[in-house]
Amino acid sequence: MKGLYCRAAGSDTEPKFVIQETTLPDVLGSHQVRVRVKACGLSPLDLKLLRDVGIQKDFIPVGRVVAGVVLQVDPGVTFFQPEDEVVGILPLDSSCSGLCEVIDIDEYLLVQKPEKLSSTCVAGALRDGLCAYTALHTHTHMAAGHTLLVVDGASPFGLMCIQLACYHGLKVLTTSNSPQQHTFLEQLRPSVGVQDPLVVRVIPVHDGSSDLLSAVLEETGGLGVDIVIDSGVCLQENKEEEKLLPHKHDIISVLGVGGHWVTSHQDLQVSCLRLNHNTTLKS
Repeated sequence: MKGLYCRAAGSDTEPKFVIQETTLPDVLGSHQVRVRVKACGLSPLDLKLLRDVGIQKDFIPVGRVVAGVVLQVDPGVTFFQPEDEVVGILPLDSSCSGLCEVIDIDEYLLVQKPEKLSSTCVAGALRDGLCAYTALHTHTHMAAGHTLLVVDGASPFGLMCIQLACYHGLKVLTTSNSPQQHTFLEQLRPSVGVQDPLVVRVIPVHDGSSDLLSAVLEETGGLGVDIVIDSGVCLQENKEEEKLLPHKHDIISVLGVGGHWVTSHQDLQVSCLRLNHNTTLKS
């Protein structure tokens, strides 16, 4: 059986991806489930995170979100049985690649796949859906009536945040990074036939003509938003890839009193003097 792995020789070395043979043990471990993989969701490897948590491997498995069918279960397994359709996330220290035909995984890392969704759909949506749930429920404790700004709402993660927030009764604003994204996001706020659109306003930031702060204050009556969810912020002016990202000052300015800012930027540093004393910053 073959799987896809990343060979990371050093921090300064370009990682290389290789296909190599792998085998599973004849006997399942305690509370383990053997799954035939039908779909695998791919996401960028965070080699720095693996080093920080002490995982040092010559070959790092690629693909952690998997969906498939249960083939065999350990006698101690209580939640699943053969032929069940499941979806789950392999742990960081797993030796199995999600792109293997068959994997062994702990039963507590699996859930039943919803019947109406395909394996491809759940494998592609689980990671961003879990991130959105963590950001909105765990970090910000969102509630009906809150106002949310989703930066880059056309991204998979952004779309998950928009849908989850609207389901819970939040007022959602979002930004677009290109004319194509703006057109797509405008479709989430039809002008007729729907009383409560998914997005109340799409703010373009791709042409430099839109003032994010003034647009947000206009929609919130000058109060600012309760929650900001972003996919990264601009730290330095001269980086080409960061031109479309908001500046830290922009994010802080649009937050209302007691607002929450959830960021995915792992190295973000903000001076406490620039934050309102009731504002919380989480990542």
